[in-house]
Amino acid sequence: MKGKRYKKRSNSFMKNVVILICSQLLIKVLGLIYKLVITNIEGFGDTGLGYYSAGYQIYALLLTLSSIGIPSVISKLVSERIAIGDTKGAQRIFRIAFKFFTTIGFILSLGLFLGADFIATNILNVPDVAYVMKVLSPAIVFVAMSAVYRGYFSGQQNMKPTSVSQTLEQFLNCVLSITFVYACIGKDPYIMAAAGNLSTTCAIIITFIYLLMYYKNNKISTRGSIESPERRKTNKELLKTILGISIPITISSLISVISGVIDTATVSNCIQISLQNANMTKEALEQAAMGATGILSKVDTLVSFPLAINLAFSTALTPAVSEALAVKDKKTASRRLSFSFFASLIIILPCSIGFISLADPILKMLYPTASDGTGVFMIASVSMILTALSQTLTGGLYGVNQSKIPAIAAGLGAVIKFILNMVLISNPNIGIYGASISSLIYQIIVFFICYNVMNRCVNMHIKFRTHILKPVISGLGMGVIVFLGYKLFNNFLGNTISTIISIALGAITYVLFILFTKTLTKDDIMMIPYGAKIYNILVKFGIYREKREPLK
Repeated sequence: MKGKRYKKRSNSFMKNVVILICSQLLIKVLGLIYKLVITNIEGFGDTGLGYYSAGYQIYALLLTLSSIGIPSVISKLVSERIAIGDTKGAQRIFRIAFKFFTTIGFILSLGLFLGADFIATNILNVPDVAYVMKVLSPAIVFVAMSAVYRGYFSGQQNMKPTSVSQTLEQFLNCVLSITFVYACIGKDPYIMAAAGNLSTTCAIIITFIYLLMYYKNNKISTRGSIESPERRKTNKELLKTILGISIPITISSLISVISGVIDTATVSNCIQISLQNANMTKEALEQAAMGATGILSKVDTLVSFPLAINLAFSTALTPAVSEALAVKDKKTASRRLSFSFFASLIIILPCSIGFISLADPILKMLYPTASDGTGVFMIASVSMILTALSQTLTGGLYGVNQSKIPAIAAGLGAVIKFILNMVLISNPNIGIYGASISSLIYQIIVFFICYNVMNRCVNMHIKFRTHILKPVISGLGMGVIVFLGYKLFNNFLGNTISTIISIALGAITYVLFILFTKTLTKDDIMMIPYGAKIYNILVKFGIYREKREPLK
Protein backbone atom coordinates (compact mmCIF):
# COMPACT_ATOMS: atom_id res chain seq x y z
CA MET A 1 0.00 0.00 0.00
CA LYS A 2 2.84 2.36 0.88
CA GLY A 3 4.55 1.63 -2.45
CA LYS A 4 1.38 2.50 -4.35
CA ARG A 5 0.99 5.71 -2.41
CA TYR A 6 4.61 6.66 -3.09
CA LYS A 7 4.21 5.91 -6.79
CA LYS A 8 1.08 8.04 -6.93
CA ARG A 9 2.86 10.94 -5.22
CA SER A 10 5.88 10.63 -7.52
CA ASN A 11 3.66 10.57 -10.60
CA SER A 12 1.73 13.60 -9.33
CA PHE A 13 4.96 15.48 -8.63
CA MET A 14 6.45 14.70 -12.04
CA LYS A 15 3.14 15.44 -13.77
CA ASN A 16 3.21 18.92 -12.23
CA VAL A 17 6.85 19.33 -13.28
CA VAL A 18 6.04 18.37 -16.88
CA ILE A 19 3.05 20.76 -16.97
CA LEU A 20 5.23 23.60 -15.71
CA ILE A 21 8.11 22.76 -18.06
CA CYS A 22 5.77 22.84 -21.08
CA SER A 23 4.23 26.14 -20.03
CA GLN A 24 7.60 27.71 -19.18
CA LEU A 25 9.03 26.61 -22.52
CA LEU A 26 6.13 28.20 -24.37
CA ILE A 27 6.38 31.33 -22.23
CA LYS A 28 10.08 31.72 -22.98
CA VAL A 29 9.60 31.04 -26.69
CA LEU A 30 6.97 33.79 -26.82
CA GLY A 31 9.20 36.09 -24.76
CA LEU A 32 12.14 35.44 -27.05
CA ILE A 33 10.01 36.10 -30.13
CA TYR A 34 8.79 39.52 -29.08
CA LYS A 35 12.20 40.54 -27.69
CA LEU A 36 13.80 39.54 -31.01
CA VAL A 37 11.21 41.40 -33.05
CA ILE A 38 11.24 44.65 -31.10
CA THR A 39 15.05 44.68 -30.70
CA ASN A 40 15.46 44.41 -34.47
CA ILE A 41 12.86 47.11 -35.21
CA GLU A 42 14.47 50.18 -36.72
CA GLY A 43 15.19 52.79 -34.06
CA PHE A 44 14.89 50.38 -31.10
CA GLY A 45 18.05 48.18 -30.93
CA ASP A 46 20.23 47.84 -27.83
CA THR A 47 19.41 51.42 -26.77
CA GLY A 48 15.65 50.88 -26.80
CA LEU A 49 16.16 47.56 -25.04
CA GLY A 50 18.22 49.39 -22.45
CA TYR A 51 15.36 51.80 -21.66
CA TYR A 52 12.95 48.86 -21.67
CA SER A 53 15.10 46.86 -19.25
CA ALA A 54 16.07 49.74 -16.94
CA GLY A 55 12.47 50.69 -16.23
CA TYR A 56 11.40 47.07 -15.94
CA GLN A 57 14.08 46.30 -13.34
CA ILE A 58 12.72 48.99 -10.99
CA TYR A 59 9.19 47.69 -11.56
CA ALA A 60 10.41 44.14 -10.85
CA LEU A 61 11.91 45.31 -7.57
CA LEU A 62 8.56 46.62 -6.31
CA LEU A 63 6.83 43.60 -7.80
CA THR A 64 8.97 41.42 -5.56
CA LEU A 65 7.86 43.32 -2.46
CA SER A 66 4.21 42.82 -3.36
CA SER A 67 4.07 39.35 -4.87
CA ILE A 68 7.26 37.33 -5.44
CA GLY A 69 7.39 34.49 -2.95
CA ILE A 70 3.65 34.64 -2.32
CA PRO A 71 2.87 31.59 -4.51
CA SER A 72 5.45 29.52 -2.60
CA VAL A 73 4.16 30.66 0.80
CA ILE A 74 0.47 30.15 0.05
CA SER A 75 1.26 26.88 -1.73
CA LYS A 76 3.19 25.59 1.29
CA LEU A 77 0.55 26.57 3.86
CA VAL A 78 -2.41 25.37 1.79
CA SER A 79 -0.74 22.02 0.97
CA GLU A 80 0.03 21.43 4.67
CA ARG A 81 -3.60 22.09 5.66
CA ILE A 82 -4.96 19.88 2.89
CA ALA A 83 -2.52 17.07 3.78
CA ILE A 84 -4.13 16.77 7.26
CA GLY A 85 -7.70 17.36 6.01
CA ASP A 86 -8.17 20.94 7.26
CA THR A 87 -9.73 22.39 4.09
CA LYS A 88 -11.48 25.21 5.95
CA GLY A 89 -8.10 26.29 7.29
CA ALA A 90 -6.67 26.27 3.78
CA GLN A 91 -9.51 28.47 2.52
CA ARG A 92 -9.09 30.87 5.42
CA ILE A 93 -5.37 31.26 4.74
CA PHE A 94 -6.20 32.17 1.14
CA ARG A 95 -8.73 34.88 2.12
CA ILE A 96 -6.43 36.56 4.64
CA ALA A 97 -3.46 36.53 2.24
CA PHE A 98 -5.55 37.90 -0.63
CA LYS A 99 -6.74 40.94 1.33
CA PHE A 100 -3.32 41.76 2.74
CA PHE A 101 -1.26 41.45 -0.45
CA THR A 102 -3.87 43.29 -2.53
CA THR A 103 -3.45 46.26 -0.18
CA ILE A 104 0.35 46.08 -0.40
CA GLY A 105 0.17 45.85 -4.21
CA PHE A 106 -2.06 48.92 -4.47
CA ILE A 107 0.27 51.01 -2.28
CA LEU A 108 3.32 50.04 -4.35
CA SER A 109 1.52 50.68 -7.65
CA LEU A 110 0.73 54.19 -6.53
CA GLY A 111 4.24 54.66 -5.18
CA LEU A 112 5.91 53.69 -8.46
CA PHE A 113 3.69 55.99 -10.51
CA LEU A 114 4.31 58.99 -8.25
CA GLY A 115 8.03 58.27 -7.74
CA ALA A 116 9.00 57.37 -11.31
CA ASP A 117 10.51 60.77 -12.16
CA PHE A 118 12.59 60.88 -8.98
CA ILE A 119 13.96 57.34 -9.50
CA ALA A 120 14.80 57.91 -13.17
CA THR A 121 16.56 61.22 -12.53
CA ASN A 122 18.32 60.65 -9.21
CA ILE A 123 19.05 56.90 -9.15
CA LEU A 124 19.37 55.80 -12.77
CA ASN A 125 20.64 59.16 -14.04
CA VAL A 126 18.50 58.71 -17.19
CA PRO A 127 15.29 60.82 -16.79
CA ASP A 128 13.45 59.34 -19.78
CA VAL A 129 13.20 55.91 -18.12
CA ALA A 130 10.34 57.40 -16.05
CA TYR A 131 7.92 56.82 -18.94
CA VAL A 132 8.53 53.07 -18.81
CA MET A 133 7.95 52.90 -15.05
CA LYS A 134 4.71 54.87 -15.19
CA VAL A 135 3.05 52.57 -17.73
CA LEU A 136 4.10 49.53 -15.67
CA SER A 137 2.91 50.84 -12.29
CA PRO A 138 -0.77 49.70 -12.46
CA ALA A 139 0.34 46.10 -13.08
CA ILE A 140 1.79 45.64 -9.56
CA VAL A 141 -1.55 45.31 -7.74
CA PHE A 142 -2.91 42.85 -10.31
CA VAL A 143 0.23 40.71 -10.13
CA ALA A 144 -0.07 40.61 -6.31
CA MET A 145 -3.65 39.35 -6.51
CA SER A 146 -2.76 36.83 -9.23
CA ALA A 147 0.14 35.52 -7.15
CA VAL A 148 -2.19 34.58 -4.28
CA TYR A 149 -4.47 32.69 -6.67
CA ARG A 150 -1.53 30.78 -8.17
CA GLY A 151 -0.21 29.78 -4.76
CA TYR A 152 -3.70 28.67 -3.71
CA PHE A 153 -4.01 26.28 -6.65
CA SER A 154 -0.39 25.09 -6.44
CA GLY A 155 -1.05 24.10 -2.84
CA GLN A 156 -3.73 21.75 -4.19
CA GLN A 157 -1.09 20.20 -6.51
CA ASN A 158 -3.01 21.81 -9.40
CA MET A 159 -0.55 23.55 -11.71
CA LYS A 160 -3.03 24.08 -14.55
CA PRO A 161 -4.19 27.62 -13.61
CA THR A 162 -0.59 28.72 -13.02
CA SER A 163 0.65 27.37 -16.35
CA VAL A 164 -2.38 28.53 -18.36
CA SER A 165 -2.43 32.02 -16.83
CA GLN A 166 1.31 32.56 -17.30
CA THR A 167 1.15 31.31 -20.89
CA LEU A 168 -1.87 33.50 -21.65
CA GLU A 169 -0.11 36.50 -20.13
CA GLN A 170 3.01 35.97 -22.23
CA PHE A 171 1.02 35.39 -25.42
CA LEU A 172 -0.86 38.66 -24.96
CA ASN A 173 2.37 40.41 -24.01
CA CYS A 174 4.05 39.09 -27.17
CA VAL A 175 1.27 40.22 -29.52
CA LEU A 176 0.67 43.57 -27.86
CA SER A 177 4.38 44.44 -27.45
CA ILE A 178 5.09 43.97 -31.14
CA THR A 179 1.93 45.88 -32.06
CA PHE A 180 2.58 48.82 -29.74
CA VAL A 181 6.27 49.18 -30.63
CA TYR A 182 5.53 49.02 -34.35
CA ALA A 183 2.93 51.75 -33.84
CA CYS A 184 5.68 53.98 -32.41
CA ILE A 185 8.27 53.55 -35.20
CA GLY A 186 9.95 56.89 -35.84
CA LYS A 187 9.66 58.06 -32.24
CA ASP A 188 12.47 58.18 -29.65
CA PRO A 189 13.71 54.82 -28.22
CA TYR A 190 12.34 55.59 -24.74
CA ILE A 191 8.84 56.15 -26.17
CA MET A 192 9.04 52.83 -28.03
CA ALA A 193 10.24 51.13 -24.83
CA ALA A 194 7.33 52.59 -22.86
CA ALA A 195 4.89 51.37 -25.51
CA GLY A 196 6.39 47.88 -25.30
CA ASN A 197 5.97 47.78 -21.53
CA LEU A 198 2.40 49.07 -21.70
CA SER A 199 1.56 45.68 -23.20
CA THR A 200 2.76 44.02 -19.99
CA THR A 201 0.22 45.90 -17.92
CA CYS A 202 -2.62 45.09 -20.34
CA ALA A 203 -1.71 41.39 -20.43
CA ILE A 204 -1.51 41.12 -16.63
CA ILE A 205 -4.96 42.66 -16.13
CA ILE A 206 -6.56 40.26 -18.62
CA THR A 207 -4.79 37.29 -16.99
CA PHE A 208 -6.07 38.29 -13.57
CA ILE A 209 -9.63 38.16 -14.91
CA TYR A 210 -8.99 34.56 -16.06
CA LEU A 211 -7.72 33.53 -12.60
CA LEU A 212 -10.69 35.18 -10.91
CA MET A 213 -13.14 33.24 -13.11
CA TYR A 214 -11.22 29.98 -12.56
CA TYR A 215 -11.31 30.47 -8.79
CA LYS A 216 -15.08 30.97 -8.72
CA ASN A 217 -15.55 27.53 -10.31
CA ASN A 218 -12.77 25.67 -8.47
CA LYS A 219 -12.81 26.60 -4.80
CA ILE A 220 -11.66 24.05 -2.25
CA SER A 221 -14.58 22.04 -0.90
CA THR A 222 -14.77 22.51 2.87
CA ARG A 223 -17.17 19.62 3.47
CA GLY A 224 -15.81 17.12 5.95
CA SER A 225 -13.00 19.45 7.04
CA ILE A 226 -11.34 18.33 10.26
CA GLU A 227 -10.50 20.50 13.28
CA SER A 228 -6.87 21.56 13.59
CA PRO A 229 -4.90 23.88 15.87
CA GLU A 230 -4.90 26.48 13.08
CA ARG A 231 -8.69 26.84 13.45
CA ARG A 232 -8.29 28.50 16.85
CA LYS A 233 -5.91 31.17 15.59
CA THR A 234 -7.17 34.71 15.03
CA ASN A 235 -6.80 36.42 11.64
CA LYS A 236 -3.95 38.44 13.07
CA GLU A 237 -2.13 35.30 14.22
CA LEU A 238 -2.60 33.61 10.84
CA LEU A 239 -1.34 36.71 9.04
CA LYS A 240 1.69 36.66 11.33
CA THR A 241 2.29 33.03 10.29
CA ILE A 242 2.00 33.95 6.61
CA LEU A 243 4.37 36.91 6.99
CA GLY A 244 6.77 34.83 9.09
CA ILE A 245 7.32 32.59 6.08
CA SER A 246 6.80 35.12 3.29
CA ILE A 247 9.16 37.82 4.58
CA PRO A 248 12.32 35.64 4.37
CA ILE A 249 11.22 34.33 0.96
CA THR A 250 10.44 37.84 -0.23
CA ILE A 251 13.78 39.12 1.06
CA SER A 252 15.54 36.31 -0.79
CA SER A 253 13.63 37.05 -4.00
CA LEU A 254 14.07 40.77 -3.45
CA ILE A 255 17.83 40.45 -3.19
CA SER A 256 17.87 38.35 -6.37
CA VAL A 257 15.94 41.10 -8.14
CA ILE A 258 18.19 43.71 -6.54
CA SER A 259 21.04 41.93 -8.31
CA GLY A 260 19.43 43.00 -11.58
CA VAL A 261 18.77 46.49 -10.25
CA ILE A 262 22.40 46.70 -9.12
CA ASP A 263 23.41 45.96 -12.72
CA THR A 264 20.95 48.53 -14.07
CA ALA A 265 22.01 51.31 -11.69
CA THR A 266 25.75 50.61 -11.68
CA VAL A 267 25.98 50.05 -15.44
CA SER A 268 23.98 53.23 -16.08
CA ASN A 269 26.30 55.28 -13.88
CA CYS A 270 29.63 53.45 -14.16
CA ILE A 271 29.64 53.22 -17.96
CA GLN A 272 29.23 56.98 -18.03
CA ILE A 273 32.12 57.28 -15.55
CA SER A 274 34.34 54.98 -17.63
CA LEU A 275 33.69 57.13 -20.72
CA GLN A 276 34.00 60.53 -19.05
CA ASN A 277 37.36 61.17 -20.77
CA ALA A 278 35.99 60.33 -24.21
CA ASN A 279 34.73 63.90 -24.85
CA MET A 280 31.10 62.72 -25.23
CA THR A 281 27.98 64.79 -24.56
CA LYS A 282 25.66 63.87 -21.68
CA GLU A 283 23.09 62.55 -24.15
CA ALA A 284 25.72 60.38 -25.86
CA LEU A 285 26.86 59.02 -22.48
CA GLU A 286 23.25 58.11 -21.60
CA GLN A 287 22.85 56.37 -24.96
CA ALA A 288 26.07 54.38 -24.38
CA ALA A 289 24.92 53.38 -20.89
CA MET A 290 21.54 52.24 -22.22
CA GLY A 291 23.29 50.32 -25.01
CA ALA A 292 25.35 48.40 -22.44
CA THR A 293 22.21 47.78 -20.36
CA GLY A 294 20.53 46.48 -23.51
CA ILE A 295 23.32 43.94 -24.03
CA LEU A 296 22.80 42.60 -20.50
CA SER A 297 19.04 42.42 -21.07
CA LYS A 298 19.53 40.60 -24.38
CA VAL A 299 21.80 38.02 -22.75
CA ASP A 300 19.44 37.63 -19.78
CA THR A 301 16.61 36.82 -22.19
CA LEU A 302 18.61 33.95 -23.72
CA VAL A 303 19.92 32.64 -20.41
CA SER A 304 16.45 32.73 -18.83
CA PHE A 305 15.16 30.29 -21.46
CA PRO A 306 16.74 27.11 -19.98
CA LEU A 307 16.35 28.50 -16.46
CA ALA A 308 12.59 28.61 -17.03
CA ILE A 309 12.61 24.85 -17.66
CA ASN A 310 14.50 24.29 -14.45
CA LEU A 311 12.15 26.61 -12.55
CA ALA A 312 9.48 23.93 -12.94
CA PHE A 313 11.34 21.70 -10.47
CA SER A 314 11.70 24.51 -7.94
CA THR A 315 8.02 25.50 -8.22
CA ALA A 316 6.70 21.95 -7.89
CA LEU A 317 9.25 21.00 -5.22
CA THR A 318 8.06 23.35 -2.44
CA PRO A 319 4.52 21.94 -2.00
CA ALA A 320 5.74 18.40 -2.77
CA VAL A 321 8.39 18.47 -0.01
CA SER A 322 6.04 20.29 2.41
CA GLU A 323 3.33 17.68 1.85
CA ALA A 324 5.76 14.80 2.45
CA LEU A 325 7.16 16.33 5.64
CA ALA A 326 3.65 17.17 6.93
CA VAL A 327 2.97 13.42 7.11
CA LYS A 328 6.52 12.63 8.39
CA ASP A 329 7.63 11.02 5.09
CA LYS A 330 11.28 12.12 5.00
CA LYS A 331 12.26 9.41 2.52
CA THR A 332 9.92 10.81 -0.15
CA ALA A 333 11.07 14.38 0.54
CA SER A 334 14.73 13.34 0.18
CA ARG A 335 14.06 11.39 -3.01
CA ARG A 336 12.19 14.25 -4.67
CA LEU A 337 14.86 16.76 -3.74
CA SER A 338 17.76 14.56 -4.89
CA PHE A 339 16.11 13.76 -8.20
CA SER A 340 15.26 17.44 -8.82
CA PHE A 341 18.86 18.50 -8.18
CA PHE A 342 20.20 15.79 -10.50
CA ALA A 343 17.59 16.58 -13.17
CA SER A 344 18.45 20.29 -12.97
CA LEU A 345 22.11 19.53 -13.66
CA ILE A 346 21.29 17.24 -16.60
CA ILE A 347 19.02 19.91 -18.14
CA ILE A 348 21.18 22.97 -17.59
CA LEU A 349 24.65 21.60 -18.46
CA PRO A 350 24.07 21.06 -22.22
CA CYS A 351 22.36 24.45 -22.47
CA SER A 352 25.30 26.19 -20.80
CA ILE A 353 27.99 24.39 -22.82
CA GLY A 354 25.99 24.81 -26.02
CA PHE A 355 25.65 28.56 -25.42
CA ILE A 356 29.40 28.88 -24.80
CA SER A 357 30.24 26.87 -27.95
CA LEU A 358 27.85 28.89 -30.16
CA ALA A 359 27.70 32.27 -28.38
CA ASP A 360 28.67 34.43 -31.35
CA PRO A 361 26.64 32.51 -33.98
CA ILE A 362 23.52 32.55 -31.78
CA LEU A 363 23.69 36.32 -31.22
CA LYS A 364 24.24 36.95 -34.94
CA MET A 365 21.33 34.66 -35.82
CA LEU A 366 18.86 36.12 -33.34
CA TYR A 367 19.96 39.77 -33.30
CA PRO A 368 21.34 40.53 -36.78
CA THR A 369 21.09 44.29 -36.21
CA ALA A 370 22.36 44.21 -32.60
CA SER A 371 24.67 41.21 -32.14
CA ASP A 372 27.20 42.62 -29.64
CA GLY A 373 27.80 40.81 -26.34
CA THR A 374 29.51 37.49 -27.10
CA GLY A 375 31.86 37.61 -24.09
CA VAL A 376 29.07 38.66 -21.74
CA PHE A 377 26.92 35.81 -23.06
CA MET A 378 29.66 33.23 -22.44
CA ILE A 379 30.26 34.31 -18.84
CA ALA A 380 26.51 34.40 -18.16
CA SER A 381 26.21 30.86 -19.53
CA VAL A 382 28.60 29.61 -16.84
CA SER A 383 26.61 31.45 -14.14
CA MET A 384 23.47 29.79 -15.47
CA ILE A 385 24.52 26.38 -14.10
CA LEU A 386 24.83 27.67 -10.55
CA THR A 387 21.62 29.72 -10.88
CA ALA A 388 19.64 26.63 -11.90
CA LEU A 389 20.96 24.50 -9.06
CA SER A 390 20.31 27.31 -6.58
CA GLN A 391 16.71 27.58 -7.84
CA THR A 392 16.14 23.91 -7.05
CA LEU A 393 17.84 24.13 -3.66
CA THR A 394 15.79 27.21 -2.79
CA GLY A 395 12.54 25.37 -3.53
CA GLY A 396 13.69 22.55 -1.26
CA LEU A 397 14.75 24.93 1.52
CA TYR A 398 11.32 26.57 1.48
CA GLY A 399 9.76 23.12 1.81
CA VAL A 400 11.85 22.24 4.91
CA ASN A 401 11.18 25.58 6.64
CA GLN A 402 14.62 27.05 5.96
CA SER A 403 13.40 30.08 4.03
CA LYS A 404 15.90 32.41 5.73
CA ILE A 405 18.91 30.67 4.21
CA PRO A 406 18.38 31.77 0.57
CA ALA A 407 17.85 35.33 1.83
CA ILE A 408 21.10 35.30 3.81
CA ALA A 409 23.03 33.79 0.89
CA ALA A 410 21.58 36.24 -1.62
CA GLY A 411 22.20 39.19 0.71
CA LEU A 412 25.87 38.36 1.14
CA GLY A 413 26.26 37.77 -2.59
CA ALA A 414 24.51 41.04 -3.47
CA VAL A 415 26.84 43.11 -1.27
CA ILE A 416 29.89 41.57 -2.93
CA LYS A 417 28.32 41.98 -6.37
CA PHE A 418 27.67 45.68 -5.79
CA ILE A 419 31.27 46.32 -4.73
CA LEU A 420 32.67 44.37 -7.69
CA ASN A 421 30.34 46.15 -10.13
CA MET A 422 31.48 49.58 -8.96
CA VAL A 423 35.14 48.62 -9.26
CA LEU A 424 35.05 46.56 -12.47
CA ILE A 425 32.51 48.40 -14.66
CA SER A 426 34.12 51.78 -13.99
CA ASN A 427 37.37 50.39 -15.40
CA PRO A 428 37.44 51.26 -19.14
CA ASN A 429 39.38 48.06 -19.86
CA ILE A 430 36.64 45.85 -18.35
CA GLY A 431 33.40 47.81 -18.77
CA ILE A 432 30.23 45.74 -19.19
CA TYR A 433 32.13 42.47 -18.60
CA GLY A 434 32.38 43.51 -14.95
CA ALA A 435 28.64 42.95 -14.49
CA SER A 436 28.89 39.36 -15.76
CA ILE A 437 31.98 38.56 -13.69
CA SER A 438 30.37 39.86 -10.48
CA SER A 439 27.16 37.91 -11.25
CA LEU A 440 29.19 34.70 -11.54
CA ILE A 441 30.79 35.28 -8.14
CA TYR A 442 27.36 36.13 -6.71
CA GLN A 443 25.93 32.80 -7.91
CA ILE A 444 28.91 30.84 -6.54
CA ILE A 445 28.29 32.28 -3.07
CA VAL A 446 24.53 31.59 -3.14
CA PHE A 447 24.95 28.02 -4.39
CA PHE A 448 27.50 26.87 -1.82
CA ILE A 449 25.59 28.31 1.13
CA CYS A 450 22.25 26.81 0.01
CA TYR A 451 23.78 23.42 -0.85
CA ASN A 452 25.55 23.00 2.48
CA VAL A 453 22.44 23.87 4.51
CA MET A 454 20.13 21.72 2.36
CA ASN A 455 22.42 18.73 2.63
CA ARG A 456 22.38 19.03 6.43
CA CYS A 457 18.57 19.20 6.51
CA VAL A 458 17.87 16.37 4.05
CA ASN A 459 20.43 13.82 2.87
CA MET A 460 20.52 14.44 -0.87
CA HIS A 461 22.41 11.27 -1.84
CA ILE A 462 24.46 13.06 -4.53
CA LYS A 463 27.11 10.71 -5.93
CA PHE A 464 30.03 12.49 -7.63
CA ARG A 465 30.64 9.91 -10.37
CA THR A 466 27.00 9.33 -11.35
CA HIS A 467 25.38 12.67 -10.65
CA ILE A 468 28.16 15.12 -11.55
CA LEU A 469 31.07 13.57 -13.47
CA LYS A 470 29.01 11.68 -16.07
CA PRO A 471 26.77 14.68 -16.97
CA VAL A 472 29.87 16.93 -17.22
CA ILE A 473 31.64 14.46 -19.54
CA SER A 474 28.50 14.17 -21.68
CA GLY A 475 28.15 17.95 -21.84
CA LEU A 476 31.80 18.57 -22.75
CA GLY A 477 31.69 15.86 -25.41
CA MET A 478 28.61 17.48 -26.87
CA GLY A 479 30.28 20.90 -26.77
CA VAL A 480 33.28 19.71 -28.80
CA ILE A 481 31.04 18.15 -31.45
CA VAL A 482 28.82 21.26 -31.64
CA PHE A 483 31.81 23.59 -32.02
CA LEU A 484 33.48 21.49 -34.71
CA GLY A 485 30.15 20.87 -36.44
CA TYR A 486 29.45 24.59 -36.71
CA LYS A 487 32.91 25.28 -38.13
CA LEU A 488 32.33 22.62 -40.78
CA PHE A 489 28.76 23.61 -41.72
CA ASN A 490 29.48 27.34 -41.74
CA ASN A 491 31.91 26.92 -44.63
CA PHE A 492 29.07 26.30 -47.06
CA LEU A 493 25.68 26.79 -45.33
CA GLY A 494 25.91 30.23 -43.71
CA ASN A 495 25.49 31.26 -40.08
CA THR A 496 21.77 30.75 -39.45
CA ILE A 497 21.37 27.26 -40.95
CA SER A 498 24.72 26.15 -39.51
CA THR A 499 23.71 27.30 -36.04
CA ILE A 500 20.34 25.53 -36.17
CA ILE A 501 21.89 22.28 -37.43
CA SER A 502 24.62 22.47 -34.78
CA ILE A 503 22.05 22.94 -31.99
CA ALA A 504 20.06 19.92 -33.24
CA LEU A 505 23.26 17.89 -33.52
CA GLY A 506 24.19 18.88 -29.98
CA ALA A 507 20.82 17.80 -28.56
CA ILE A 508 21.05 14.37 -30.23
CA THR A 509 24.69 13.93 -29.20
CA TYR A 510 23.99 14.82 -25.58
CA VAL A 511 21.09 12.37 -25.30
CA LEU A 512 23.28 9.60 -26.75
CA PHE A 513 26.09 10.42 -24.32
CA ILE A 514 23.63 10.33 -21.37
CA LEU A 515 22.23 6.97 -22.48
CA PHE A 516 25.48 5.21 -23.28
CA THR A 517 27.23 6.42 -20.12
CA LYS A 518 24.13 5.21 -18.22
CA THR A 519 23.95 8.49 -16.35
CA LEU A 520 20.30 7.78 -15.57
CA THR A 521 19.58 4.72 -13.43
CA LYS A 522 16.44 2.64 -13.75
CA ASP A 523 14.95 4.42 -10.72
CA ASP A 524 15.66 7.82 -12.31
CA ILE A 525 13.92 6.81 -15.53
CA MET A 526 10.95 5.49 -13.56
CA MET A 527 10.51 8.96 -12.01
CA ILE A 528 9.81 10.36 -15.48
CA PRO A 529 6.23 10.21 -16.82
CA TYR A 530 5.88 7.04 -18.94
CA GLY A 531 9.21 5.98 -17.44
CA ALA A 532 8.33 2.27 -17.52
CA LYS A 533 7.65 2.39 -21.25
CA ILE A 534 10.82 4.38 -21.93
CA TYR A 535 12.89 1.94 -19.89
CA ASN A 536 11.43 -1.09 -21.70
CA ILE A 537 12.34 0.48 -25.06
CA LEU A 538 15.92 1.09 -23.86
CA VAL A 539 16.17 -2.52 -22.68
CA LYS A 540 14.78 -3.73 -26.02
CA PHE A 541 17.53 -1.87 -27.90
CA GLY A 542 20.19 -3.21 -25.54
CA ILE A 543 21.12 0.18 -24.07
CA TYR A 544 20.05 -0.99 -20.61
CA ARG A 545 19.96 -4.56 -19.30
CA GLU A 546 17.35 -5.80 -16.91
CA LYS A 547 18.90 -7.62 -13.95
CA ARG A 548 17.60 -11.13 -13.56
CA GLU A 549 16.54 -12.41 -10.17
CA PRO A 550 18.81 -15.25 -8.98
CA LEU A 551 17.22 -18.71 -8.91
CA LYS A 552 16.32 -19.94 -5.46
